[in-house]
Amino acid sequence: MQSYNLELNKAVQEIKKAKAKLVCIQLPDGLKPKANEIQQHIEKNTNSSVIIWLGSCWGGCDVPLAVEKLGADLIIQWGHTEYIRAW
Repeated sequence: MQSYNLELNKAVQEIKKAKAKLVCIQLPDGLKPKANEIQQHIEKNTNSSVIIWLGSCWGGCDVPLAVEKLGADLIIQWGHTEYIRAW
C-alpha cells in the first residue's frame, strides 16, 4: 500500500480549535483502509469521538448532509489535493 501524509496533527489542531465533540471523517475509497488509524489518532489526541462516513466522497462538494442529523460538530474530508478555505 502506498504511504500517505495524512496530516493527522493538522486535523487534531483543527478539531481542538473548533472544540468539536463529534467529528465525521470522510475519505475517498483509496483511503478508507486507513479509517481506523485516523479514528484512533484523533480520539487519542482530542476529546472528540469520531464517526466514519462510508458513503461516497467525490470531492469537496460531496458533503454528507445526513451527518447533520447525527449531530456532528465538524466534518474533515481527506482527498487528493489541499482544500483551500474561502473564508
